[in-house]
Amino acid sequence: MTDAEALAWVRSWPRRWAAETGAGWAVDDHGVLLGRVGFRVDLAEGSAEAGYWVVPAARGRGVAPCALRAVTEWMFANVGLHRIELSHSSANEASCRVAMKAGYLYEGTRRAQIRHADGWHDMHLHARLEGDLVPTDQA
Repeated sequence: MTDAEALAWVRSWPRRWAAETGAGWAVDDHGVLLGRVGFRVDLAEGSAEAGYWVVPAARGRGVAPCALRAVTEWMFANVGLHRIELSHSSANEASCRVAMKAGYLYEGTRRAQIRHADGWHDMHLHARLEGDLVPTDQA
């Protein structure tokens, strides 16, 4: 992503929130960017799709599962969603751990779903439902 593309993407967040189609949060520690958690939202269906990333310097510190879990619980409590899904490449074992620690159960593999720079990737599908119990020691 170029700087201009990143800036346009960040500037779209308030518009997506106002249109009730998306929500995004920066994750920071005293003004230092650690990552991002965001959602594509379909209020009519009561569902959303979660996405997240963490800067390399913050990886392995529990930032992603903690942020994803907190914002997921906020979305359920305040937006009225029933189901939130997330997908990640089956080659990305760290994202699989993040999803599970944040209470997103593994539901299956979508074969050759998304093309990345190195070719087609199978994608793991995880989901949480409103009211799912998440063990407190997970995130």
